[in-house]
Parts: sequence; structure tokens; C-alpha cells
Amino acid sequence: MRQLFDDDPAVTRALEAGPTLGIVNPARARDRFTLARVEPAGDLADLVDWHWVITWDLPPGATFTQAVVPHPVGHVVAEDTGYLAYAMPSAAVDRRTLSGAGGVVGTKLRPGGYRALLGLTHPGERGAVGPADFLGPTADRAGAEAIGQARDGRPDDAVRTVTPLLQAAAERTRTPRSTAALAALRETFAAIADAVPGTTVATLAARLGTTPRSLQRLFADWVGVSPKWVLQRHRVHLAAEMLGRDPALDLAGLAAAVGYYDQAHFTGDFVRAVGVAPGEYARSCAAALAR
Repeated sequence: MRQLFDDDPAVTRALEAGPTLGIVNPARARDRFTLARVEPAGDLADLVDWHWVITWDLPPGATFTQAVVPHPVGHVVAEDTGYLAYAMPSAAVDRRTLSGAGGVVGTKLRPGGYRALLGLTHPGERGAVGPADFLGPTADRAGAEAIGQARDGRPDDAVRTVTPLLQAAAERTRTPRSTAALAALRETFAAIADAVPGTTVATLAARLGTTPRSLQRLFADWVGVSPKWVLQRHRVHLAAEMLGRDPALDLAGLAAAVGYYDQAHFTGDFVRAVGVAPGEYARSCAAALAR
């Protein structure tokens, strides 16, 4: 979809806004928590999209719930309760409630990275959460150290603390098969990000020099959702990001811009993913930006 917007600086910024893509109404959270994005080490770039470090310090008794429209990937996260591995969430919207003061140090994996890094024979059960035992016996201690560094305002140090754990796990689990699958998925997801409106699984497969059936099998084996699902989710992510930055956008024009032939289908997909209609979402974003 990138080619469609080359002359629109606002949309270009939205396309490049990796750290907030999927965060519901990011302006509402601007004084509730801080989010830092840190690039992965070079030898983890096939498995890790980026690291995210969140810290917060809320007034006594206050809470804040943040909603996220998930990407089709897993995460490994150092939390106060330990180091956890999260498969792709099963719910349309993932909600987390913050209170007091704290921090987390997370790693967003690339599509297929959850299966590859955990050494699984399947993409992971959607919604599964469990201890990140594959990181070894020192994981919880390193995670606690990283959280302390994050709360001290040192996200880069926090990521450096957990990186050796991920590197060691990758060295144990990486195989020629997983390397090939991750490379194919990375090419496919890049093509989805660049897709023009009207792109279907068939046209996507043709662009990649493969067949729809082969693409569907790759996604079933390594991602856990279909390529059609990913195309739809990317369109909703992009639409929500653009509305979050400019709530006054014309909704019919936005629907067409992100790849929908009619506004009804756009609204249906948006409601299923975000939980509210685009118009209501735009109004809530406008109110947050006006604060």
C-alpha cells in the first residue's frame, strides 16, 4: 500500500510508525506510560522485529487500560512476575491494565519467529502464555535486571541485558528449515506492507512467484492465521494508525486508500478488530489529541 501514498507526508509517517502501529488511540496514552523501541542485534534480525520497553508511574490508586490490536506474531516479555512467552493473542483486542509504577522489557518476534525461537513443530496455540523456559535458568534474573534498567530510563541497556539470552536460544533452535521459512515470510509480509488496494492472496502469491496454496500452507505451518487474515489486519492497522494521527480523515476515502472497495466491509473489519466503528474511534482519537 506504500506506493499509493508516496506523495502524502502524513500517511508516509503513519506507514513508518512501527512503534505505535496496533496501539489503540496512542494519544490517549501519552502521559500514562513511555514506550521505547530498540532495534535487535544483527544476528537476531531474522527472528526479532524489534524490542519494546514500557515504563509507567501512575498516581496512587490510579489505573490505566491500554488496548492493542495484535499483530500475527508472538512476544517474549520480561515482567515483574518472570520471563513469559506469549503466542499470538486469541482475542481481537488485547487489553492490559497498569497500576502503580513498573516496567516491562518485551521482544516482538517476526512472523514465524515464535515457532522458530521456541523450537516448536507448530506456530503455537493462539492465546498461549507460559514461562519462557527456553531462555534458560538465568532468564528471570536477567529480566529483573533489565526491568530495573528500563525504570532507570536506560532502554538500550535493558535490551543489551536480555539479548544474550535470545542469542543463545536462537543458536540452539535455528535450523535450515526455519531459516528458509522465516525468509519467505519476511518477503511476504514486506509485499503485504507494499500491496496496492485490491490485492488478494492470489495476486500476492503471483507477485512472490508462488501459488496461493503454498502461501496458505506456509502461513498455517508458521504463523497460525491465513494470508487473507493478515491482509485484512494490515489494512485495519493502517487505517487505525492514520485515524489516530488525523481523526478528521474522510472515512470513505480512507477505506478506499487502505484497500476496501466499499465502506461497509471496511467498517465490519474495523469493528471486529478494534471493537468500535471507525467514526467512533476517530472521535475518541480527536478527544485524546485535544487534551
